[in-house]
Amino acid sequence: MSLKKHDQFINGQWVQPSSGHYVTIKNPANGVALAAAAKGNTADVDKAVAAARKAFGPWSAKTASARGDYLYALMNLLVRDKEKLATTITSEMGKPIAEARVEVDFAAGLLRFAAENTRRLQGEIIPGEREGEKILIDRVPHGVVGGIAAWNFPLALCARKIGPALAAGNTIVVKPHELSPLSALALASLAQEAGLPAGVLNIVTGDGPDVGVPLVAHKDVPLITMTGSTPAGKKIMAAAAEHLKEVRLELGGKAPFIVMEDADIDAAVDAAVSARFFNGGQVCTANERTYVHEAVYDQFAKSLRARVEKLKVGDPMQDDTDMGPKVSLAELEKVDAMVQKAIAQGATLELGGHRLSGPAYDHGTYYAPTLLTNVRHGMDIVQNEVFGPVLSLLKVRDFDEALTLANDSQYGLSAYLFTKDLGRVLRMTRELEFGEIYVNRGAGEEPQGFHHGYKNSGLGGEDGQHGLEAYVQTKTIYLNA
Repeated sequence: MSLKKHDQFINGQWVQPSSGHYVTIKNPANGVALAAAAKGNTADVDKAVAAARKAFGPWSAKTASARGDYLYALMNLLVRDKEKLATTITSEMGKPIAEARVEVDFAAGLLRFAAENTRRLQGEIIPGEREGEKILIDRVPHGVVGGIAAWNFPLALCARKIGPALAAGNTIVVKPHELSPLSALALASLAQEAGLPAGVLNIVTGDGPDVGVPLVAHKDVPLITMTGSTPAGKKIMAAAAEHLKEVRLELGGKAPFIVMEDADIDAAVDAAVSARFFNGGQVCTANERTYVHEAVYDQFAKSLRARVEKLKVGDPMQDDTDMGPKVSLAELEKVDAMVQKAIAQGATLELGGHRLSGPAYDHGTYYAPTLLTNVRHGMDIVQNEVFGPVLSLLKVRDFDEALTLANDSQYGLSAYLFTKDLGRVLRMTRELEFGEIYVNRGAGEEPQGFHHGYKNSGLGGEDGQHGLEAYVQTKTIYLNA
C-alpha cells in the first residue's frame, strides 16, 4: 500500500516539489511509516517567497479587523479539528495524546491573541519643532517573514509565528521541521478552508540545508523567526548578516528549578516532575537542573523518586500514558550518551538510564525516565541542554548558592523558584538572569505573556504584545501641511 504524498503549500495551492522527491515520515512509537512529505529545495523556496511577496501588498492593505477575522476563522477550525490535529502531532513526534491536545489548545490561543490584537499595533504622535508640524511614528509590517519551526511542538510553533506575522500585515513562508511536518501541512489545509488569500501563508517542507538555508539567505525575506537549537540559531544569524536581516531566535535552555526549605514540597515535586518529563523532556523550558535546599533535600529526593517511578511510559495514543517515545533514534542516543557520561563523572543513577525494551517498546524509540543524584554543578550534564527525560538533582546550602549556580550557565531562558519568602522572590526579580521565571508553579507559558531568553537562549522573543511588535518596524514621518 503506497503512502500518501504531501505536497507543499505555495500560493494557495498544493505544489509538487521541484526535486520530485519525498521523504518518509515515521511514527517514533512503532516505526510505522505515516506519510511522505515533499523534499523541497531552493527552487521551491523561491516560488514561495515570490508568492508571498506578491500577496504582501493586498494583504497589508487590508484593515486590521479584516486580518483579524481570517485569524479567528483559522482558530475556530483548529478548535473544530482538535482531536484530528492532536492525533497527527502524537503520530509524527510521539508526545502523549493528552499533551497533544494541550498543544492544539495553545496553538488556538496563540491565533486568538493575534486576532484580538490586530488593532492594537498603535503608532505615536509627537509634537514637532516647526509650527503646525506633527511627528508620526507609524508601525508597518516588514514584508515577507521566514519562519523556521522545531519538531517538539510542530503545530504550536507554526501558529506562534503565523499568527503575529499575519496580524501585523506580513506574509510568511514557513519551514516546519523535517521530522514532523504533517501538523504544519494540516494547518495549511485549514488556512485554505478559512479562505486565507493565496500567497499569504506558504509551507515548504524539507531539511535545513535544502530549505532553511535558502530561506534565511533570500534577499526578499527581511525578517527571520526561528525556534530551534542554539548552534542552529548561530548559523542562521551568520547567514542573515549578508542582507542585514532582522532575526528573532528562540533557542535552547537550561532551566534551574530552585526549591527552598520553606517550599510546599508536594507541590514542588509535582511541578519538578511535570516540568522535566512533559513531552519526554523535549521542551526548551524544561526543568534541567533541580537545586534543593539541604534542609529538605532528603525529603524532596524520596518523594521525587516515588513520583518518577509512577510515570507510565508507553503507547502515546493512550489517554493514561505519561510519556511517549523520543522523537528519533538519534535524539535518544544523544540523551543516553549524556547520561552515561554523567555516571562516569560521578553521578549516581537512581532510576532509568537506558533505552526501554520489550514488546511494547522494541519498535519505538523509548527512553526510561531517569533520575540522577550526587550531581555536581560542574558536570557536563548540568552545563549542556539534555532535551530528554533526565532529572538531575543537586543540593544547595542556601538561597545565595542557588542563585549563583543558577546564573552560572550559558543559557537564560526559563527558571523556577519554590519559596514562601517574599524577600527571596523580590531578590529573584533582580538577580536571576533568565527571561521567564515561574514562581510556585510548573511550566507553561501563556499566549499573552512574553517568551524570551537571555544569553545563548536567543534574541527577541515570542508571544504577547511584545512578541507581536517584533513583526512590525517603525516609520517616522515629519508631517506638515
